[in-house]
Amino acid sequence: MSEPVDVVLIGGGVMSATLGTLLKELQPDWKIVTLERLGDVAQESSNPWNNAGTGHAALCELNYMPDPDDPSKAIGINEQFQVSRQLWSSFVDRGILSEASTFINSTPHMTFVRGAKSVAYLKARYETLKEQPLFRGIQYSEDSRVIHQWAPLLMKKRRKSDEPFAATRVPAGTDVDFGAVTRQLFDHLASSGADVRLNHEVKKLKRRSDGTWDVLYRHRVGSTPGSLNARFVFVGAGGWAIKLLQSAGIAEIKGYGVFPIGGQFLKTSNPDIVAQHQAKVYSQAAVGAPPMSVPHLDTRVVDGEASLMFGPFATFSPKFLKAGRWTDIIQQVRLSNLGSMLKVAVTNLDLVRYLVGELMKNRDRKIDSLREFAPGVDGDDWELIQAGQRAQVMKGGKLQFGTEVVSASDGSVAGLLGASPGASTTVSIMLNLLRSCFPDRQDEWEPKLRELIPTYGGLLNDNAELAESTERASAETLGLLT
Repeated sequence: MSEPVDVVLIGGGVMSATLGTLLKELQPDWKIVTLERLGDVAQESSNPWNNAGTGHAALCELNYMPDPDDPSKAIGINEQFQVSRQLWSSFVDRGILSEASTFINSTPHMTFVRGAKSVAYLKARYETLKEQPLFRGIQYSEDSRVIHQWAPLLMKKRRKSDEPFAATRVPAGTDVDFGAVTRQLFDHLASSGADVRLNHEVKKLKRRSDGTWDVLYRHRVGSTPGSLNARFVFVGAGGWAIKLLQSAGIAEIKGYGVFPIGGQFLKTSNPDIVAQHQAKVYSQAAVGAPPMSVPHLDTRVVDGEASLMFGPFATFSPKFLKAGRWTDIIQQVRLSNLGSMLKVAVTNLDLVRYLVGELMKNRDRKIDSLREFAPGVDGDDWELIQAGQRAQVMKGGKLQFGTEVVSASDGSVAGLLGASPGASTTVSIMLNLLRSCFPDRQDEWEPKLRELIPTYGGLLNDNAELAESTERASAETLGLLT
């Protein structure tokens, strides 16, 4: 017989951790159970070495603003990150999250481009963004001396006779350890009465006649089967979300497919090198490359230690997770999504060529790519690490590079598909999920949500004074004032 609960969260990542913590604040009487198939939480995309930890706010990511005269998407991403910062600030004040420096650190965000056309684009982007309240303080330079002050490693041994270059810099950027956020939120959930069960692999979702869901699982230690009966199920299982939503049989998942793309980074923890680069520097993606493959040289702070990461270099595996199965890519195929997936294969030949080129790169060629970015580096100081698997959404014959929540019409089950900007905008994604899946509770929950997120439901960029005061307040709580 299935054990009755209010909420089942599938997957031990930052999405489930955030949703579970919000629900615990809003409905402390609800019984919440998390099922994670691995032996610990934050082992896939939320693990700090499996993502860039950028704190995506569109401060440096050019793919959020392809038209330098249209900042709307960049503003939208920044608005969402500000919501995340406000909630994290409230969680720090309440002791739900530990000292802020354990998961977020001040790290300037930069963009660096080469070539006359790219320089003209970046300057036009800067002229547009400097007028936006959420991007105040953005700086621009084509002067090698100024850029050297911002990021010495970037300019070391770069010849002045090379093609023109330019950079922007936002001092208020951050580095975020989403693994630490995830672990701390789950620790709080467990101490608050929620049940976090590790090594529990969900096999199937089955709807009962009363609209509730039987969540069938197997304990991976001993292979003991079991089931829970839940009023609401959230599938935050990364690439495996599509498999579980398909098993639920909801009409809304029809037509969806996912395409897995992996990645590697070059990493160094040599303190002499790390000291020369205290920033996150993004550039432009190669032709045909997905937005998630934009080259960047990043400061990372994990467990108090600073390192540098450069990449990503795309890899391919048919697995939807690093700890997935080789048959994942085949098991998702249905009559309802086969046509769309075939169309994606035919219409994305540039991506195919890019992936083939990436797979042919050996370590030396990857070091060469790093030297194009930072000419003075010594390859012996860098090691290759395997990053996470990203399952990009395929829908309607198109390959998408954002995140998308798919939920049943009655709101009883929902899952998250896709990747970037992902973790940085988790809070906004989960707030939208709460609105769509629990519409009848919004009036009841709104006062608490406004307590946790002072600007809940509003926009900061429309009010320069509010934007500045809100950012300053969260920066003060999170120790980010510079």
